[in-house]
Amino acid sequence: MFYHLLKHVLLGPLLRLLFRPRIEGLENIPAEGAAIVAGNHLSFSDHFLMPAILKRRITFLAKAEYFTGPGVKGRLTAAFFRSAGQIPVDRSGKDAGQAALREGLAVLAKDELLGIYPEGTRSHDGRLYKGKVGVAAMALGARVPVVPCAMVGTFEIQPPGKKIPKIRRVTIRFGEPMDFSRYAGMEGERAVLRAVTDEIMYAILGLSGQEYVDRYAAEVKAEEEEARKKARRTAR
Repeated sequence: MFYHLLKHVLLGPLLRLLFRPRIEGLENIPAEGAAIVAGNHLSFSDHFLMPAILKRRITFLAKAEYFTGPGVKGRLTAAFFRSAGQIPVDRSGKDAGQAALREGLAVLAKDELLGIYPEGTRSHDGRLYKGKVGVAAMALGARVPVVPCAMVGTFEIQPPGKKIPKIRRVTIRFGEPMDFSRYAGMEGERAVLRAVTDEIMYAILGLSGQEYVDRYAAEVKAEEEEARKKARRTAR
């Protein structure tokens, strides 16, 4: 109930008014049945802009940190994400991937839309990074199509670290649904999962026009942070 209140009354109309998103390929979202919408992730604003323009409800697997923040702000953020139907996923530990997989398959089993950011984290520099294979495992396990999506311009309005977004027009593009039924029953084969994931990321790249980096974003972020720490220690 709160999801629809946010989408149709409180937040959705305001977002559409302020950012006037250009929508391309909305007809590629299935009118019914389960499907995965896999997109690039450039900004915190992505969580709100895409759901605001979709006719159907979409559930995202959200990082657990959104639900465990301290203080009043943390409680409000957690309440917002829970009320909007988003699912917390712990991304730490060896069982994190399996937990996300179970949660995603449960959403798809209800014939709903599932939103996934295959990169696993926001891009810190606007580039598109290597996708994690969870999206392929869910697509093959649930035997559902994948709709590639590109958010264009959201990095410029709200890059990481910027709390208040700039008011500027953005573009949201949806590609044609991708059918992976040819790999039915092969979701346990790592090479197949990698191939399917790369195909999805290539489709997102074609829609977004970003520079592609064939490495995981989290690894690059960690290396750059370590380099900054080393530089600070050297400067002392």
